[in-house]
Amino acid sequence: MNENRIRYKKNQQMIIVVLLLALVTYLSSVLTDFNILHGLATLPEAFIWIFSNLVVTEESLERMPTILDKLVETILMSIAATTTATILSLFLGVMGSKSVGTSKLLGILARFIASLSRNIPVVAWALILLLSFGQNSLTGYLALFVGSVGFLTRAFIEVIDESSQSAVEALQATGATYIQIIMKAVIPECLPQIISWILFMIETNIRNATLVGILTGTGIGYTFDLYYKTLNYHGVALVTVSIVVAVILIELLSNHVRKVIL
Repeated sequence: MNENRIRYKKNQQMIIVVLLLALVTYLSSVLTDFNILHGLATLPEAFIWIFSNLVVTEESLERMPTILDKLVETILMSIAATTTATILSLFLGVMGSKSVGTSKLLGILARFIASLSRNIPVVAWALILLLSFGQNSLTGYLALFVGSVGFLTRAFIEVIDESSQSAVEALQATGATYIQIIMKAVIPECLPQIISWILFMIETNIRNATLVGILTGTGIGYTFDLYYKTLNYHGVALVTVSIVVAVILIELLSNHVRKVIL
């Protein structure tokens, strides 16, 4: 009887959740004046337009050297933002860790910085920094850097807190200094997971850098925006294909590295 009651209660809760989601969807459609049926009806025309216009042609391939140059610039900017953010994030991660942190106040400060930079989208950071630094590579780099600090700090705090404390306790018993404990026990213990998070952040930043580049006028995002605004859809198609291929290759490479280190 108890199992039947539990199952009946779960089914009731599921029905309530589904009804609430349906209600929210309906209200959102009404408030935004969005017609789902009309949207579905226009899908065939949309796909026909995509396959008719977004096609890589021989003429667009002549622009490949320029596109590759901007793509490499975007990748390098993403890597630079991630690696430099890693240094600050490690420092903040140790500060914010409950297991090896030295001060509760510093821990709160580290977690606040991580929360602030992580919860504001990278695009928003780009717009904020755009007002101060203008449209240039520095603005794009800083936007990716700030976003990376928030995400990596949170990830590093969790990794450090979940790591084994046996090595830390062993070094403490020998009278090792705090720096020695961090460098000889905490970092080596967490290094595989740290590298994994860094690789994931690089992948994410390459995707974000495309959108940030549209706002800051740099990298492959600027090239995409330029072709789009001039109605050069064949160029847009080539840029899109280049970005997709680059992201897939980098993801395959990072997955291979993860298998080796984990």
